[in-house]
Amino acid sequence: MDTVWIVLLSVAGGLLLLLAVYLLVLVRPRARRGSEALLCDYAHRGLHGGGIPENSMAAFRRAVEAGYGIELDVHLSRDGEVVVFHDETLVRMTGCERRLAELTLDELKSLSLAGTDQTIPTLAEVLSLVAGRVPILVELKGETTSTALCERVAALMRAYEGDYCFESFNPLLVRCIQRYLPRAYCGQLYTNVCREKGKRTLLYAALTAMAFNCLAHPDFIAYDQKERDSLPVRITTRLYRAARFVWTARTEEERETARTLGECAIFEIKE
Repeated sequence: MDTVWIVLLSVAGGLLLLLAVYLLVLVRPRARRGSEALLCDYAHRGLHGGGIPENSMAAFRRAVEAGYGIELDVHLSRDGEVVVFHDETLVRMTGCERRLAELTLDELKSLSLAGTDQTIPTLAEVLSLVAGRVPILVELKGETTSTALCERVAALMRAYEGDYCFESFNPLLVRCIQRYLPRAYCGQLYTNVCREKGKRTLLYAALTAMAFNCLAHPDFIAYDQKERDSLPVRITTRLYRAARFVWTARTEEERETARTLGECAIFEIKE
C-alpha cells in the first residue's frame, strides 16, 4: 500500500510540476502594453470588396481614406523582394498555378489580381502609400524554420515613419522580428491547429496549447473568434493580460461584440 501511495504522489507531483512549467514558462506572454494608436480595428487585407481585390493598392488606398488600420500579409519572392500577398500559392487570386516563392518580382508583377488592373504590391509600395496615416499590422507568413523574411521586412520598417506592429502563426518569425526590431509590438496568431489541420501531432498540439510563447514572447494574442474561450486564450489574455486582437469580424454585430470585450477587431466589410 505504501508503494502505491508513493507512486500516486510521484505522478501527482510530476503533473503539478508540468502544469507549473506550462503556466509560468511555456504559455506566458511578454504582454507589453501597446500604444493607443496600435490598439485599433484593422481592415483585413485592406478594405476590399466591390470589385477591389484583397491585398491590393486599391484596397489599401481605400482603407487609408476611410481612416482604418490595415492588416496585410507578406512573403518573399524568389529574388528576395517583400511582396504583399496572402496565400503560398498564386492560383486563388491570379489563376497562376505556381507557388509565390517560385517567381521573381517582375514575374509576380505581370499577374492580375482577381482579373482586375491591380497587381501584387511590394511592402515598400504599400508603406509609401500609407505614409504613416493609419497603423499597419503586418502578418509574417511562413510555416518552415526559415526566418529570411524577417531581415528583409525589418530593413524596410526601420526607415518607415509610422505606427506598425507584427503578427504570425509561426512563433519563430515572431521571435526573429523582435531580434531585428526590439521595440516592435508583436503578436502571436492563434487557432486550434489540430482541428484546422485535421490531425494531432506533437507540434500541432504544442501550437494549439500556445506552448511556444516562451520563444515568441508575444505582446498580444490575435485569435480566431471561435477560440475566445479556449484555455490558452483565457490564460494569456485574462491571467497575463496580453492585449486581445480577434479575427475575422465579418458583420457589424461581430465588430460590436469585439468592442464590448475590449478586443481589436481584424474585420472585413461585406458589399
